[in-house]
Amino acid sequence: MASALRIAVVAKDRGVTEPLELRLQSRGYRVVPLAQISAVLGFIYSDPPDLIIIDVPGPDTSAAKLIQKLKAESGFGTIPVIGVIHESRGTTLDWERCPLDDFIAFPIHYPELFDRIALSLQRIRRVFDNNPLSKLPGNTSIQHAIEQVLGKPMAVCYLDINDFKPYNDTYGFARGDEVLRMVARIVSNAVAESGEGGFAGHIGGDDFVFIVPIDRAEKVCKTIIANFNTIIADLFEEETKATGYYLAKDRGGQTKKIPLLGVVIAVVPTAGSAIEHYGKVSAVAAEIKSFAKKSGGSRYVVDRRRP
Repeated sequence: MASALRIAVVAKDRGVTEPLELRLQSRGYRVVPLAQISAVLGFIYSDPPDLIIIDVPGPDTSAAKLIQKLKAESGFGTIPVIGVIHESRGTTLDWERCPLDDFIAFPIHYPELFDRIALSLQRIRRVFDNNPLSKLPGNTSIQHAIEQVLGKPMAVCYLDINDFKPYNDTYGFARGDEVLRMVARIVSNAVAESGEGGFAGHIGGDDFVFIVPIDRAEKVCKTIIANFNTIIADLFEEETKATGYYLAKDRGGQTKKIPLLGVVIAVVPTAGSAIEHYGKVSAVAAEIKSFAKKSGGSRYVVDRRRP
C-alpha cells in the first residue's frame, strides 16, 4: 500500500522540495524532507526509508558523493534512489560516480515520477525475492501466489530431488548447481507450455514449487518427470547408468549405494475447505512427499483426500 511507504526527499532547494512533498503526500506516501546532506546517512542508518528522491545539481556535488557512499553500504545500498536531474544546468553524470537507480528531469513531470517510483519499488522486490541461482521467484512470491489460489480449482505442487545431497557432495557443487538450473528450466517451461494461469518458484536448494489449474496438474507433472529423466542421463557415466547407482557416503559417513537422481512431486489441490491457509498447504505437501519418497525413483502423488 502506498500509504505505508516512506520516501526521503533530499534537497536544499525548497523550490524542489515543497511541490515534490505535496505531490507525494497527495498520493498517500509518507514524506521525510531532508535539507542537510550531512544528516542523510545518520537518518537512513537509524530509520531507513523505502525509497530516496535526491536533488542532484551536478556530477561532483555532495549529493553525488552521498549516493556513491550509500550504494557502497551493504545494508542500505538496496534502497532505491531516484535522482532529480537539472537539464537546464547542463548536468552530465558519470553513472559510475553517481550510481542512481533511476532519474527524473526537472521541472518534474509528476505522472512520470509516480511511474518511476512504482517501477523502482517493484524492481527491487523482484531482484531480492528471486533465487540468485535459478532466477525463479522466491519465498515471498511463492507465499503470495499460494495465498491467491486458496479455495480455487488449482494445484500447488511441491517438487524436490531425491538424493540430491550425496550427488552434490560426490560430483561437486558446480555439477549440483547445474542440476538445479536444469530443474528450474524444466519446471518453468512445463508450466508455461501448459497454458496461462501458472506459476513457478524456487524455495531454495532442491525445493521448487509450481502452481497450475487442477485439470492440468497431472499432465504437467508427467511432462516434468519425463523431461527430467531424459536429461538426467547426461549427468552420469555409462557404467553408473548401467548399474543404476553410484557409491557415496551417507550422513553417517558410511559408504552406500546411492540411486540415480529422481524427482518427487506432491500435488495439493486448493479448492477444498480443508486447505484454508498457506501453512496447511506446506504441511500436506510434506506429508505426501514423505510417502512418495519411500517408493524411490521419479513420481508424483496427488492428495485425493476430501474434507
